[in-house]
Amino acid sequence: MNWNFATVWESVGDALPDHTALVQGERRRTWREFDDRASRLASGMRAAGLGTGSKVASYLYNGNEYMEGVFASFKLRAVPVNVNYRYLEDELVYMLDNSDAEALLFHGSLGDRVAKVRDRAPKVKLWVQVDDGSPQQEFAVPYEELLANNEPMERIERSGDDYYFLYTGGTTGMPKGVMWRNEDLFGVLGEAAYPLVGATTPARAEDAGAIAKAAVDTMGQRVHLPASPLMHGTGAFTTFQALFIGGTIVTLEGRHFDAHELWTTVQREGVTQMAIVGDAFAKPMLRALEEREESGEPYDASSVQLIISSGVIWTSEVKNGLMARANCFCLDSLGSSEGVGFANSTSAPGSEQATAKFTIGAHAKVLKEDGSEVEPGSDDIGLLALGGYLPTGYYKDETKSAATFRMLNNRRWSVPGDFARVEADGTIVLLGRGSVVINSGGEKIFPEEVEEAVKLHPAVADCLVVGVPDDRFGEAVTAVVGLRPGVDATGDDITAALGALARFKHPRNYVFVPDVLRSPNGKADYRWAKETAQKATTNGI
Repeated sequence: MNWNFATVWESVGDALPDHTALVQGERRRTWREFDDRASRLASGMRAAGLGTGSKVASYLYNGNEYMEGVFASFKLRAVPVNVNYRYLEDELVYMLDNSDAEALLFHGSLGDRVAKVRDRAPKVKLWVQVDDGSPQQEFAVPYEELLANNEPMERIERSGDDYYFLYTGGTTGMPKGVMWRNEDLFGVLGEAAYPLVGATTPARAEDAGAIAKAAVDTMGQRVHLPASPLMHGTGAFTTFQALFIGGTIVTLEGRHFDAHELWTTVQREGVTQMAIVGDAFAKPMLRALEEREESGEPYDASSVQLIISSGVIWTSEVKNGLMARANCFCLDSLGSSEGVGFANSTSAPGSEQATAKFTIGAHAKVLKEDGSEVEPGSDDIGLLALGGYLPTGYYKDETKSAATFRMLNNRRWSVPGDFARVEADGTIVLLGRGSVVINSGGEKIFPEEVEEAVKLHPAVADCLVVGVPDDRFGEAVTAVVGLRPGVDATGDDITAALGALARFKHPRNYVFVPDVLRSPNGKADYRWAKETAQKATTNGI
C-alpha cells in the first residue's frame, strides 16, 4: 500500500492550496507553501546524501519548521526522529548514535550544545540550523538558505512500509526508538480523525485531498493547537490527524508553556481543538481563565470544541472547570509511544467522569500474565494490552521489543506495562505503570493513584510519588510535593485530607520542593523524583 504521510499531505495540499496550514505568531504558511518548503528541504537533504531509510533528527522547539522537517523527511522516504530539546550533550550524542541519524535540524539557541557533540556524531552528514536570533554555527547550513538554494524535489512513489521513529521519554531508562510504519500509524490515527468530519478513512492516499476539501467546505477548517511539544507523541499524533483532514496547525511562540499565551492565541486564531498532557497543562490553563474572570476581562474560549489529553492524569475537577468556561468536550486518551487507543474517557459539559476511569478501546483488553482476561468486577489486576495497528518494535533492541510486543493467544499485543482493574460495567480504572510501582510491606502501590489523592489538596500544585529504601517496609511511599505560590501546608495536613485512600498507601515521607520537575511534555520525571526523595530522606526530613 502507498499509505505514506507525504502522499496524503500532498493530496490535501493540492486540494486546499490557498488555505492556511501552519501558523506561529505572525508567520503563516498556506498548504501550497507548506508543500513547497518541505519539497525544497527534501531536495537539500537528498543533495547531502540522504535517501530512503535515512534518519532525520529534529532537535527543535515547536514551530512551523518542525512540521516542514517531518513532511520533508517523509517526502524523501527518510525517517523522522524526535529529540527532546532539554537533552544535554551526552543525551544528544546517545540519540544521534542510537537512531543512526544522518541529519540534524536544530534551533539556533541549541547550537552551542550541538557544536560540542559534532565530533562525537560521525554519522551525521547534514547539520541544519533554524534561525531564532542566535549566532549562526559555522558548521551548519542555515535553514532558509538550504530551502532557497534547492528546487522542490519531484514527487516520487513511496511505501507504507516507510518509518516514523518516536523515541520514548526515558523517564525510567534510556530512550527507546519505537518504530511505526506509515501504514500502521495512518491506520490507527485515521480511525479517530476521519469520523470527526463525518468521513471514513480514504481508500487510497491520493483520495485524502478530496475528503479534506469536502470537510472544510461543509464544516469549516479545523484549527489545532498542540500546546504540548511536537517531539512528544500527543503533540505529534494529534497534529498529524488534523493535517489529514486539511486543518490549520497553530503553535505557540514561547519556549515555556504560558497559559495566558495559549488563551490569547485561542482568541486570535479561533482555535477549535488543542492537545495537552493532563493536569500539568490543564491546571495552569484553568487558573489563567479564572484570573482573567476576576480581572473583569475574561478570555473568549467559545471557539474551542475539543481538548485532547494523553500521557498523564487529568483530574475530573479540572476538566469540569475547563468545560464550564469553554463548553467543549474533553477527550482523555490512554495511549503510549507503543500504541494508540488503549482506552479513552470523554467528558461533555454537564457530565462527569471519574478520574483515571476509562472505556477500553476496541482493540484492547486487560490481560493476566498467562494471557487470560481479567473478569469484570473482580479484584484482579491485569496489564493493558493493545492489538490492531502496532509498531514493529524498538529500534536495535530485540530483547525489549520481545518483552513489550508479545504473542498471546496467537495474537500480537503491545503491553507497555500499564496495570488496570476492570469494573463490573466493563470500564477500567488505570492504576499506573509497573516500572514505577512501589513495593511496601508486601503491598503493591501505584504512584499515580497516590499522586491523584495528594493533588486534590488545595495547597498542592503538583506531586510525584516514589518509593525510597526502608529497613522495615522495603520501600517507603514518599511524596515529592510542590505547593501553590503563597500557600503553605504540612505533610500532616495533606495526609489528613487523603480521604478514602487506603492507609498503607499514605506517604510516610513528604519532600517539599519549589517546583516538581517534569519533562516538556508534562510527563513525570520519576528518576529526578527518586533522586530528590532519596537525598532528602538520607539527610533527614
